[in-house]
Amino acid sequence: MDREPAPSRPGSNLAEFTVTELSRALKRTVEESFGYVRVRGEVSQPKRHGSGHVYLRLKDETSVIESVCWRGTAAKLAVRPEEGMEVICTGRLTTYPGRSQYQLVIETMELAGEGALLKLLEERKRRLAAEGLFDAARKSPLPFLPGVIGVVTSPTGAVIRDILHRLADRFPRHVLLWPVAVQGEGAAAQVAAAIRGFNGIAPGGPVPRPDLIIVARGGGSLEDLMAFNEEIVVRAAADSAIPLISAVGHETDTTLIDFASDRRAPTPTAAAEMAVPVRAELIAQVLDCQRRLHGGTGRMILERRNLVDGLARGLGDPQTLLEGCVQRLDDRWERLGIAVAGTIERRRTRIAELGAKLRHPREVMTAARGRLQSEARALGAGLRHVVAAEESRLGRVASRLTLLPIRIRVGDGGRRLAELGERMDAGYGRLVAERMNRLKAGAALLESYSYRGILERGFALVTDDAEQPVTSAGDAKAGMPVTLEFHDGKVDAVVGGGGLARRAESPKQPRKTEAKAKQGLLF
Repeated sequence: MDREPAPSRPGSNLAEFTVTELSRALKRTVEESFGYVRVRGEVSQPKRHGSGHVYLRLKDETSVIESVCWRGTAAKLAVRPEEGMEVICTGRLTTYPGRSQYQLVIETMELAGEGALLKLLEERKRRLAAEGLFDAARKSPLPFLPGVIGVVTSPTGAVIRDILHRLADRFPRHVLLWPVAVQGEGAAAQVAAAIRGFNGIAPGGPVPRPDLIIVARGGGSLEDLMAFNEEIVVRAAADSAIPLISAVGHETDTTLIDFASDRRAPTPTAAAEMAVPVRAELIAQVLDCQRRLHGGTGRMILERRNLVDGLARGLGDPQTLLEGCVQRLDDRWERLGIAVAGTIERRRTRIAELGAKLRHPREVMTAARGRLQSEARALGAGLRHVVAAEESRLGRVASRLTLLPIRIRVGDGGRRLAELGERMDAGYGRLVAERMNRLKAGAALLESYSYRGILERGFALVTDDAEQPVTSAGDAKAGMPVTLEFHDGKVDAVVGGGGLARRAESPKQPRKTEAKAKQGLLF
């Protein structure tokens, strides 16, 4: 919508757009105004991307427009774009917000530069089309299996042999040849006369009337094919009551008779294929009809496919939605490649700089060895100094202890020393008593943690021959000798046995005889 220009004073009430909103509005405006255009220009800087898309520019004397052809369309172009080629492109205009530019999305491309002959044919085509000679309503359907086929062509060329050979392979039919000249002066009149001659044959006469007519000629230049562009030939083909197939030239050749005929074949051989079906395929189709009686599954799939197609028509065109994303992906792809190469180069340079600053391990080890030797020498000297100082101090202490008995007997010093000895004896006694109490408390605590206290409450410890505890019923096998330890002694037993035997280790009961012990205990 139109907006008023923003006033110069502050606090304007002009609506604000984000960049994305403005880009989308421009994109809608351009696509709605130029939904389908035909542009003529010179190809410049064509480039096929790694994704398969083709990017190029169309230019003339004063202007340039960016263009893109998506991968699926580029593979079907009739013309391969090259630098300097003058072409006519058909497509639609759109914008690429990523670069703030408009561009042409190419759908078809053809060479430009019509000659006088092409202009003449174009004018004749428009005039005849205006008369209704090319209307689809005038065209007749081809018979499914014609009995007689009339061929209008040269009798000496390879075309008639190709047609006969192809008919013999597919479904042999009766063929009537009307020989004509297919190029040069008078060729158009002969072709028109042949078409009218086949239509003039009376049904049921001595000469069978064709059910289908094929007008055929091999490939050639535009001048060679002009006989089939003449108005007399076009009108004869349009007036033919017998269905007519035109097979003039090769696949890329187009003449005016192709528009007036009921069916156009790209080659004479293809015309023979259109004229008759394959006999073997017909036989197979008849046999297949029996199997198709049970083809309900196929019909169900077809119904589902139609349903999906109907739903798909209500959706947007995924290709249109993805075009902008595809172009942005191509752009990011190129930028990513450049960024990765630059990053790798910077990392390589940084590694080279750091590598130049590193010292060789041999130098580091040599320096460390020197520091270690220096520290070892200093440590040895310090140790010798400390040992000498301790020896000197111990010598002085020893000399004082030697004079101590003499000083004890002298005055108050001896008395104080005696008191000091008494206090040391008393402190040593208290220390010994304290350590004894701590030892007894630890022993009591350790005894409380022992399993023997649990045995006094009526439990027993079961061990095997190796004196390893038996902790589960699964470990006790029938006939396995075990030992039961109670709080007052041990008893030998056998798993699954029927008796008890008390060991001699019991302090309250003597050991029973060995035979008695073997009776075991029943669990």
